[in-house]
Order: sequence, then structure tokens, then C-alpha cells
Amino acid sequence: MFSLNARLRYEYVDQDGFAGDSHAPTIRTRFGFTTAPTYGFQGMIEGEDIRVMGPRHNYNAAGSNGQGTKPVVADPPTTELNQAWLSYSYTNLFTVKGGRQRITLDNHRFIGDVGWRQNMQTYDAVSGELKPMKDLSIYYGYLWEVNRVFGDVGFPAAAAGNADFASESHLINISYSGWKYGRFVGYAYLLDLSNAGGAAASSATYGGYFAGAAPVTDKVSLGYRAEVAHQTDYGRSPLNYEALYYNLELSANVKPFAFGAGYESLGSGANSGAGGGRASFRTPLATLHAFNGWADVFLTTPPNGLNDLYAFAQVTLPKQVPVRFVYHKYDADFGSGDFGQEFDAVVSKKFGKHWTALAKYAYYDGKNAPAAFDKQAFWAQIEFSF
Repeated sequence: MFSLNARLRYEYVDQDGFAGDSHAPTIRTRFGFTTAPTYGFQGMIEGEDIRVMGPRHNYNAAGSNGQGTKPVVADPPTTELNQAWLSYSYTNLFTVKGGRQRITLDNHRFIGDVGWRQNMQTYDAVSGELKPMKDLSIYYGYLWEVNRVFGDVGFPAAAAGNADFASESHLINISYSGWKYGRFVGYAYLLDLSNAGGAAASSATYGGYFAGAAPVTDKVSLGYRAEVAHQTDYGRSPLNYEALYYNLELSANVKPFAFGAGYESLGSGANSGAGGGRASFRTPLATLHAFNGWADVFLTTPPNGLNDLYAFAQVTLPKQVPVRFVYHKYDADFGSGDFGQEFDAVVSKKFGKHWTALAKYAYYDGKNAPAAFDKQAFWAQIEFSF
């Protein structure tokens, strides 16, 4: 089966402290072929190409094109092999997959594909899923390379941290979904990561969550999530720290409306390793754009940690047009730092089976260092999938 995806996007970013703004019109084309299952075996190969529509110097392509006076748009032009894997499945009991593959676990908070960016994050890995009984799933993955969204474009020393990760990492995820009103998940993510920017992204995270939804009436349902995790340094990390993570969220769906609120904390601990000071909870393989605001100010958690109090409201307009508003209030987890607030909005519309249009806006109002600046971003895109 052949697959084709094309996404044309214009991204604008205006950020205090930069002499110019970034204007990034790009097009992403992804083309692949997946075989039909044969005696349990299946394979896939997929290529991906990102092109800039116009002069490349109009935006800062994640530090790769010498435009340091403009804010970052993390979509460098690149052409690469996106996926190439072979899998084997035995009935419904287990599946094993090896090669370059897309891996997403749970809500992407720790392991994701960063699907918002034009270049998908993929993994050179071997992975397996075992289902020994109904509603129970055991997942394991070993990663030896993380192909990040920035592409393999030859970053200068100032942007070396954006290069792909060499890895000796283990992913363990166990889930039980046999209860009507929720799913229980426990996980251990042992990330040993390094690139030219160092190995400080390496960490060991142990945690779990419960999430689900329950009807209140025929027209009203409640959603809920409670998650906690503990993290330490791991592998080649030069740090020595401990930090906590937790997230609590409650939402309601009253069609055509949906709304909710939550509190997410990425903690901070004393670091007795290299550099001293504080070390924060880190999530280097997450789909980070989906968390802590669409302005992407907190892709790296500040050393003093981050507490994010957020609320959202959505209405689905006639013709199935969802409009969503999100508010964030940010503070340091350690100390009294005020990291400001953010206002986000998005509207999208599907046209037939293959087309989707989207417009999105984010405004970040910063306060204390290291986020004492204002930033706004706007996106307009149209996507075709087949």
C-alpha cells in the first residue's frame, strides 16, 4: 500500500531580543510503501523531504543556516529516509519490529514523534509488544539512534545540541485497560543519549498514570488524568540529581463544548554533578510542542523547574470546525520565579477524506529570567494525506 502526505505551512515568529522576525514558508512531502502482511511478516519504507519556499535566510533554521539574529523555526530543509522497518507478528500475542520506525507512547509526554514539526522524529530501534492476556500490554524498545526533527544538516558548534542523539536507551511500558472507566500504565524510560552538545539529556524516569473518561448524562462526560514520575541521572549524564514530575487534569465534554484545567509540574533538584546548581526534570524525546504552550518557550525546562497551571475551552462550530483556546500560567518549581503566561488559539477544518486546513496562534508574555521576553507565533497550513 502506498502512502502520501504533503503539508504546506507558513510560520511567523516575532521574539524580543532578536533583530529580525522569522518567516518560514515550507513544504513537507512524505512518500512510503507498506507491504501487506505475509505469514506474519510486514515491511515499510518511507522517504521525507522538507523544502523552503523562497529564500532560506528569512528564518533561523534551528541554528543550521547562520541566521542567529532571527528566532528559531525548527524546520531545516532536508531529505532523508524517514522509516524503514521489518516486523513479525504472531496472532494477537506479540509483535517485533526492527529498523527505523515511528514510536509514540501514551500521550507523547516522554516518547513521541514530534509530529507538529515538518521533519518527524524517528528511532533506529528494535521494539516488541506482548499481549499475554486480554487488556494487558507489555512494550519494550531498545534505541540506538534518535533521528531528531532538526535533521542531519551539519550544525555549527553553537547549535551542536540540535544534532541527532546516539543512544543506548531502554523503553518499558506496561498498560492495563480492562477497567471501563480508565487505563493504568506504568513505565521506565532509561535514556542514555549523547551528541556533540553533550550527554546531559540522559536520564532514568520511573512513573505511572491513570487516565480515562466517564459519562455523567447522555450528553455530558468527564475526563481525568493523574500521573507521577521520579527521575534521576542515568548512563553518560555528567549530572547527579533527582527530580519529580506530576500532572493532574480534569475535563468535561458537553457537546458542542469541551473545557478543562490541569496542573503540570516538572520539578527541580540539587545537582552535585558537573556544573553544580540545580537540574530540572527533562523530557528530551517528547512531542514537546503539545505541552507547556505552543510558543515553544519551554522546550528545555529551566534549571529551577516549571509549574504550568493551564485551562482550555473548545467549541465545535457548524460544519465541524473546532476552535480551541488555551491559557497557561508558568512559575518556577524551586524558588519564586514568575515565568509569565501564554495565550493560544487554533482552528481547523477537514475537507473530504484527504485535506485539512489549520490556523494557529500563540502569544507568550514573559516575566523573570530565563524567560523574560515576549514572543508570538502564527501558523497557517494545509495538509493532504492519502
